[in-house]
Amino acid sequence: MRRYLVSAIALALAGASVTGMAATPAAAQAELATTQLPRAVRPSHYEVAVTPHADKLSFDGKVTVTVDVLKPTASITLNAIDMTFSSVRLAPADGKAALAAPKVSVDARAQTATFTFGKPIAPGTYKLSMDYTGRIGTQANGLFAIDYDTKDGKKRALYTQFENSDARRFIPSWDEPAYKATFDLSATVPAGEMAVSNMPVASTTALGNGLSKITFQTSPKMSTYLLFFGLGDFDRATAKADGTEIGVITQKGKSDQAAFALESSSAVLKEYNDYFGVPYPLPKLDNIASPGSSQFFSAMENWGAIYTFEYALLLDPSISTQRDRENVFGVAAHEMAHQWFGDLVTMRWWDDLWLNEGFASWMAARTTEKLHPEWNTSLDAVGTREGAMSRDAVATTHPVVQHVETVEQASQAFDAITYSKGEAVINMLEAYVGPDAWRQGVRNYIKAHAYGNTVSDDLWKAMDGVAGGKPITQVAHDFTLQPGVPLIKVDAAACSNGTTTIKLTQGEFTKDRPGKKPLRWHVPVNAQVVGHAVASTLVDGQATMKLEGCGPVLVNAGQSGYYRTLYAPAQFAALKGVFHGLAPIDQLGVMGDTWSQGMAGLQPVSDILDLARDTPADAAPEIWAEVAGNFGALDNYYRGDKARQERFRAFAVKQLKPVFARLGWEAKKDERTSTTLLRTELIGTLAELGDKDMLAEVRRRYDAQATDPKAVPAELRKTIMSIVAVHADAATWDKLHEQAKAEKTPLIKDRLYGMLGLAEDESLAKRALELALTDEPGATNSAGMIGTVGYRHPELAYDFAMAHRAQVDKLVDSTSSSRYYPALGSSSSQPSMIDKIKAYEQTIAPTSRRAAETVIANIKYRMMVREKRLPAVDAWLQKHGG
Repeated sequence: MRRYLVSAIALALAGASVTGMAATPAAAQAELATTQLPRAVRPSHYEVAVTPHADKLSFDGKVTVTVDVLKPTASITLNAIDMTFSSVRLAPADGKAALAAPKVSVDARAQTATFTFGKPIAPGTYKLSMDYTGRIGTQANGLFAIDYDTKDGKKRALYTQFENSDARRFIPSWDEPAYKATFDLSATVPAGEMAVSNMPVASTTALGNGLSKITFQTSPKMSTYLLFFGLGDFDRATAKADGTEIGVITQKGKSDQAAFALESSSAVLKEYNDYFGVPYPLPKLDNIASPGSSQFFSAMENWGAIYTFEYALLLDPSISTQRDRENVFGVAAHEMAHQWFGDLVTMRWWDDLWLNEGFASWMAARTTEKLHPEWNTSLDAVGTREGAMSRDAVATTHPVVQHVETVEQASQAFDAITYSKGEAVINMLEAYVGPDAWRQGVRNYIKAHAYGNTVSDDLWKAMDGVAGGKPITQVAHDFTLQPGVPLIKVDAAACSNGTTTIKLTQGEFTKDRPGKKPLRWHVPVNAQVVGHAVASTLVDGQATMKLEGCGPVLVNAGQSGYYRTLYAPAQFAALKGVFHGLAPIDQLGVMGDTWSQGMAGLQPVSDILDLARDTPADAAPEIWAEVAGNFGALDNYYRGDKARQERFRAFAVKQLKPVFARLGWEAKKDERTSTTLLRTELIGTLAELGDKDMLAEVRRRYDAQATDPKAVPAELRKTIMSIVAVHADAATWDKLHEQAKAEKTPLIKDRLYGMLGLAEDESLAKRALELALTDEPGATNSAGMIGTVGYRHPELAYDFAMAHRAQVDKLVDSTSSSRYYPALGSSSSQPSMIDKIKAYEQTIAPTSRRAAETVIANIKYRMMVREKRLPAVDAWLQKHGG
C-alpha cells in the first residue's frame, strides 16, 4: 500500500512479536503466528458469490469455506463486520450429512462471528457455508461506492479495499495475513458493466433481467487482504510484458490518460522479473483507477488487481506535471514490488509490516532511478531519510519491527518509520553488503518462502548466506528492533604523511530528550577526505579511521547511512569551506544534518543560514529546492509574529529571487526535470513568503488565462491556482467554487475542491469547513478538505471537527480516526492544542494513542524552536543585514 504525507508547500500548490525465528515448516509457522482467532480451525479455500445492490448500498453474499478442523472444538470463530447471517451450515468435505445448524453470535467490538454447535466437531476437513448480507460503504474500507461526475451525468462505481483488516466486511473470513487460502469469486452484476478481480474472467453467463454472472479464475494462495473486486462503467487498456497481460482500468472514456501508467507498468514488470529471479506468477496484472481519495493511502497492492486513486495513476494533459509523472511511476513501481514482497511472500503478522512497505518503497526508488536516470531521483533518498529521522527522533517513535495487538494499532503502523525508515535501512544494508550480494539474498528469500509467510529474520537469514561474513543480522537487528537515530560525532582529525586519522564516537540524536541515555548500534560508516577515496568501517561505540589524503573530512560519504553526523566546530568550518564542491547528494546530507542539529541545539543555527546565504545561484536545482524548503519551514515557525516574520521573509526572498530569475517562467527546451521541478518549488515558496512581485504575476496570469492560453501552462496550473486559492478574497473563492461544481472530470474536480480549503482568510476557511460536511465535494474528499484547512487554521479545523464529530466520523476511513483528528491540530504551536488533543485521547483506547502522542510531541518541539532557536535566527539576520 502506498501511503503518503502531504507537505504544506505541496498542499498550497493481539500478539507478541515473533522476531528472531528462522524459517520453519508451514504447520509450525501456523502455531507461531500471532492471531486474534482460535487456532483450532484453518481455511484453505473460499468459494464466494456476491450480488451487489449499488443503489441500496448493500450486497448479498454466499461463501463456502473449506476448513481443516485441527482439534476437537464446539465452535468456529471467524472475522465479520456489519453482516447479518441468514444461514450457516457445516458439512464434512466427503459429502456426509451436515451437522445440526449452529447458534450464531456476533461480537461487533471484537469484529467476529462465532458459530456454536451442539457437540464438538471432530478433526477433519469440512465445508462451512454461509449466506449473509453486508453493507456497501462510502469510504475506502471493505466494499465501497464512489460517485463521480461525467459529461453524461452522475456515475457510481464499486471497489474493495481490505488492508489491513477489512476483508471481514466483504466475506466472513479468517482475516489475518497468516491464514492464506485460495479464492473462487463470482458476482451477479448489471450486464453492461465491467467486473474485475485478481484473476481473469473464467466465464460470463447471461441471467436475464439485465444481469450477468461473472466467474473469475481461481486465485493463488494468498492473504485475505489482497482479494479485490471492482464494478463499474469502465474501459480497459492493455499491453503485453514478458507474457503477462498488463491492464489499466479507468472510467469509460479516460483510457487515454492511462498511457504513461501502462507503459511504465510494462517496463517495471520486466525489471522485476529479472531482479527477483521469480517471474510474476499471475496471468494478468491490472491497475484500477478510481476517482476520489483517502486521507491515508493512494494505492493498494491487491494481487493482480492494484487499486489506485486517479490522481496517482492517470495524467490529464491540462493539469498534470512532471512531479505527477514521477509520482505515477513511483506509485506503480511501489505497488508492483508488492506483487513479490507482500503478495507472493507475506509478513506473518502486522509486527513485520515493514517487510512489505519498506522494501516496496526501496524497490520503487531503485527502479525509478534505474529506468528514468534523467529524473535524477537518486537524490530523493536523502529526503526520504530526513523524513524518517524527524519522526524517529521524538519520544513517541517505535522500532521498525513493532508490537501490534489491535486492528487500529495495525492501521497506525502505516507510518514514516515503517515506510521511510524501512526504505532507508534497506538502502544502508544494500550498500553495506553490496548490490549484487543483496539481490542474490532477495532472490533466495523469495524462492524459499513463495506463497508463505515470514518474519524479518527470514530475510536476514537469506542475507547472512550471501554477506561474505559481514554481521548483517547484527546490524539489521540494531536498526529494526530498537528505535531511534544514531549520532556519529567526529571528535578529532589529524593529518600525517598524507593520511588523516579521525576519531568517531557514537551517541543518539533526539529532538526532545537532550539528556537521554543513548542506545547502541553497529553503524556502517563511510568517510573520506574530500576529493580522496572513501573508506568504510563498522562503528560500535567508538572507532578510529585512517583516510587517504589531508583536508576537510566528510562522514557518511554517499549518504547511504542511517545516522546523523555531528562535526566538531573546526571540522565543520573546514567542510563548509569546500561545501559547494561536494557531490549534490552529500550537499543535501550535510544540509539535512545541519538543519536538524541546529534546531535541536547541537550546533549553531547560524550554520544553516550561512550555508543558505553562500549557496551560489548556479548550484544544483535540488540544492536550491532544499534551501527553499528550509526557508519555508523557518517562515512557518515565525507564524503569528508579523514583524519578525517580515524581516526573515525579506532575507529569504532576497536569496531566492535571483535563482528564480535565472529559471524564468517559461520552460526552456530540453531543460533538466529537476529544473522544471525547482521552478514550481520557487513559485510556491516565494508566494508563501509574500513576495509581492510573485503574487502579482501569479494573479496576472490567473486572470489572463481566459484570453491567453499560454498564461497558465499545464505544468504550473495547479501551483498558480493553489496560490490564488491561498490568497483568495470572497469573490475569488466563489469563482473557484463555481469552477469546482462545474467540472466534469473527477481528476480535476477533486483537486479543485481540495484547493478551497487553502484560504488564509478565516471566514473563507469556515466556508470550506461547512462545505466539507455537504455531499457536494464527494464523500471521500471531504475529510481531506478539513485537513487542508487545518494546515493554516489548526485550531479552527480541530474545533470544527470535534463539534461535528458524528458527521466527520462518517467521512474518515474506519480504524483511522485516532490518527485523523490529532493530525488536524498538528501544525499548531499553541499549548491549548496540546490540552485539546489530550482530552481527545481520553475518548479512545490507550492502545490507539500513539498518533496523538506524536502530534503532541511535535507541537512541543515546535514551541521549543520558537522559544529557543528563532532568537538566534533573529540575531544572525541583524548581524548580516537581514
